Amino acid sequence: MGAEFVRLEHDGAVSTLVIDRPEKLNALDAQVLSEIGAAVFAVRRRGEARALIVTGGGHKAFVAGADIRAMQDLTVPEARAFARAGHGVFAALEALPIPVIAAVHGFALGGGCELALACDFIYASDTAKFGQPEVKLGVIPGFGGTQRLARRVGIARARELVYTAATIDAAEALRIGLVNRVLPAAELLGAVRGVADTIARMGPLAIAGAKDVLREGEGLPLPQANSLEVEAFARCFESADQKEGMAEFLEKRAALFRGV
Repeated sequence: MGAEFVRLEHDGAVSTLVIDRPEKLNALDAQVLSEIGAAVFAVRRRGEARALIVTGGGHKAFVAGADIRAMQDLTVPEARAFARAGHGVFAALEALPIPVIAAVHGFALGGGCELALACDFIYASDTAKFGQPEVKLGVIPGFGGTQRLARRVGIARARELVYTAATIDAAEALRIGLVNRVLPAAELLGAVRGVADTIARMGPLAIAGAKDVLREGEGLPLPQANSLEVEAFARCFESADQKEGMAEFLEKRAALFRGV
């Protein structure tokens, strides 16, 4: 049986994951998380995509948050399992060897903000609203919000956003470094697709290596992180893509990368 709330589309070397539950503002419950996880696995298994776009269906929300009605009566063990499920899905998304771009329009609150944070970077429409409002409900962010948000915008701003449950607009999200770019709503998906197409033309092994080093090196002391870079750089010279890319530059022609 196919997914009910998550749609996966493929167009050349770019795939798009759409959370499509507009009557619930694309809210995350156990089923939606499972369907996102299955879509992420399908992208990895297919192996043809060189970039993935994550977005929400409808016009009002990227993902408005976790489904509060579904969470209301959870026991402690059930809440732990739900949080672990969300962490597992978002970690799998983060670990894809291709860049993942969040295209955010409307609300990206709670679990929606956390989903966007699990992507490599975020483009937002001028209608976007971001926040981690969980403390209003007597809980804390449970899908990585306390950790990825701090790494994205700094610990002081993360504390402020989490403690106050503030909702910020796209302009403020851009100012603090939560998003990379803000665009008119009508231009968002086209701009994200253009960036994804640009990435798809690069050497896929190099992109995967750069993503891995950026992710793994983030929490390390600089000398150790630089050592990771040295080794990843050296390994590039095992690949046919390196030979092709440098030949293309010297011969002034378009490179034909094959990911080997």
